Amino acid sequence: MIRGARLASGSLILLATLAFLSGCIHKGKVKLPTKLVEIQHPVVIPEASWSRHLGKGSGGFYSGLRIALEPDALFGAEVGGRVYALDPKTGKTIWETRTKSRVISGPTVSDDLVLVGTLDGEVIALKRANGVQLWRAKASSEVLGAPAASGGIVVVKSGDGREFGLSATDGSLLWNFDRSVPQLTLRGLSPPLISGNRVYIGLDNGKLAALNLSDGQLVWEQTISVPTGRADLDRLVDIDADLLSGPEGIFVVTFGGDVALIDPSSGDSRWRRSVKSYSGMVLGDDKLYVSDADGVVWALDVETGAAAWKQEGLKYRRLSPPGYFQGHVVVGDYKGYLHWLSSKDGSFEGRTRLADTFSSSPVTAAPVASDNLLYVMTSAGNLAAYTAGTPRKGGFFSR
Repeated sequence: MIRGARLASGSLILLATLAFLSGCIHKGKVKLPTKLVEIQHPVVIPEASWSRHLGKGSGGFYSGLRIALEPDALFGAEVGGRVYALDPKTGKTIWETRTKSRVISGPTVSDDLVLVGTLDGEVIALKRANGVQLWRAKASSEVLGAPAASGGIVVVKSGDGREFGLSATDGSLLWNFDRSVPQLTLRGLSPPLISGNRVYIGLDNGKLAALNLSDGQLVWEQTISVPTGRADLDRLVDIDADLLSGPEGIFVVTFGGDVALIDPSSGDSRWRRSVKSYSGMVLGDDKLYVSDADGVVWALDVETGAAAWKQEGLKYRRLSPPGYFQGHVVVGDYKGYLHWLSSKDGSFEGRTRLADTFSSSPVTAAPVASDNLLYVMTSAGNLAAYTAGTPRKGGFFSR
């Protein structure tokens, strides 16, 4: 599936209007979303603990908006410029700030900062305790990927291929790193990943770069996917999904068709497997779960990359990155459905749909889990917290 592409100059190309907003472009043909089949014997009965609406959501833009769960609050944002801190148990507002900017990515929470990126190339830092603005900094173009921060440094990736290291104190520029962007790329950016004293950057040319966090100097650069094929669309190799850091190394997946485990010290591949994805991955127990570009959900062994299972019953439904919650793999789709899969074999265990008023809004951000609640947000800004109820005889269920 192709969501859309952008030229290096920044203009946007929508490909077949996302195949009329209901199908996918696959090998030159429009593929209709797989019809859902009723789950005859559900194992999970998802129940909404609370729900609410966050402004305009992404307002129809492709975005890097997400929810960030921290011990003190659940943080969210919307394209109208509002940033929120919510009580994770009830969804009630702790504080709300109006930035008067077109917020398009984040929030990211680090120490006492809440960070968001904007369509107009700004990074905004708010005080975590009360949402008061601390500083704004200018990037070179739209900040579609959520900022990252650690060790007093905020790392920002712009749509034109540039990365910036900013002071967490006042937003002043500390360093920059620049790589050319291919003429045609997917519209999306993999956020920077900070681990230890390095920052890892997934690039639109299919490469992964490791930089020193302190000064932005290149440590190594590894090719994950190489462009192949004659047509420009066949040669897209973007790294758009979030990078993941685990005990085994750095997990990366590309639209070029490779998922890999990378040694963080050298950049060498520990394993590779042919999986094509733009949405994302999640770690759970000893598995890496991936939503691929065709809507297939994969479970891969983290040590070898071997496939434990794959679920093909959601093909072409434009899946969100997966979440992992109490032994279940949960993915959202373009109609606002949440699909609960067994982490053991990928079988369907339950299904629900976000509130009827916003039911047609896609789930594009990864579900986020606490010990007892799963948080999910649609692109229209509908946010809900779910528990995983279990069926009982007589139609009752328990949490």
